[in-house]
Amino acid sequence: MQKTTSSSRHYLRSILYGALAGVGLALVFAAGFFIRDFFTLPLPVQSQIAAINKEGYPLLDEVQSLLNNYYLREQPDYMVRQYAAIRGVLGTLGDRNTFFIEPPTAQSESDVLSGTYGGIGVILRRTEAGDIVMSPYPDSPAEQAGIQEGDVLLAINGEPVDLTLPQDALDQMLRGEVKAGSGVEITFLRPSTEETTTLFVEFGVINIPSVLWRVLSEDERIGYIQILRFTNRTPTELQDAAEALFVEDIQALVLDLRNNGGGLLQESIAIADEFVDSGTIMYEERKDGEQAYPAHDSGLFIEFPLVVLVNGGTASAAEVVAGAIQDHAQGLLIGQKTFGKGTVQQIYPLSDGSSLHITSAEWFTPTRRKIDGVGLEPDISMIPDENGRDVELGEAIRQLQQLMNEGE
Repeated sequence: MQKTTSSSRHYLRSILYGALAGVGLALVFAAGFFIRDFFTLPLPVQSQIAAINKEGYPLLDEVQSLLNNYYLREQPDYMVRQYAAIRGVLGTLGDRNTFFIEPPTAQSESDVLSGTYGGIGVILRRTEAGDIVMSPYPDSPAEQAGIQEGDVLLAINGEPVDLTLPQDALDQMLRGEVKAGSGVEITFLRPSTEETTTLFVEFGVINIPSVLWRVLSEDERIGYIQILRFTNRTPTELQDAAEALFVEDIQALVLDLRNNGGGLLQESIAIADEFVDSGTIMYEERKDGEQAYPAHDSGLFIEFPLVVLVNGGTASAAEVVAGAIQDHAQGLLIGQKTFGKGTVQQIYPLSDGSSLHITSAEWFTPTRRKIDGVGLEPDISMIPDENGRDVELGEAIRQLQQLMNEGE
């Protein structure tokens, strides 16, 4: 269902694949929790650094001296060796989430959560029937060209869509460099009219929201919200989603956290608070003690029958939300076991533009379940469809329909 007014325009379902390129995506998943601002080194740490510099690393200096005098071949660049030494020190900790990032990648960290790319701004998803349907972002080149929610993609640049390709590979075919005349020709079927249309859509700069929503065409009583990652915009975007869905008079909700690798800690707590009406959202254990984060009774969605979709890519901040909902019995978890990242990292910039991620806390669910290395088991486990059909969403719809029918 496509709306054209700003008050009821639906943000639409998206996939995480292809939204962020290469290392950016890896960083979101590996880092899990990001702190909103980088930290400056406090004075006690600076004094400790001075002490370490005074003591030095005599064995390391001795090895370097021997290499300088006797090594046959050319040595790597000095910074390469220094970075390797840092990674060696961190490797002794045995903590995969405490790690070092070199300057070029560290510089990209601040852009990871904003997520921009060149393309037409259309999201692909495979239905239970196996069709590839499109969902345009609001104000995107795709929407401006007339593409609507539910249009079935048939061909790209004259070539029929290969349904054997991974979904992210198809998604990349609709992206490209933003310059004059660059774009892609697509052919699609509009189910409501059974008409086939071919359009050339120019590429534009696409800013990816962190929250997408729509009313499900399979049952218009059910709202659908997908959180791609947790950014400082997420609480506001969730509020926008709620306002748009309430206008549509939804009676139940699907919250999709699949392939959400994490994000900002405080924002994930704020989101969980919209689904949990009392008690504790999570416990955080630090060097200086434990902190409990309480829930409030004014959440946006506490009165709705709820299903949360999860999988092995659901990690960190997303597990905070899913764990709180599950422990408080506010909704069913459907899908696959989550990733299991139960630690919090702080990011410290170093003098050369590199940065250091340090594990500073571990968190636990409201019932004090340990998540790190364990993950969350869904209430209803499902095997992903080998053809990419969204069987988890189909099951979520069936479960919510049953709950709504029982309540009538």
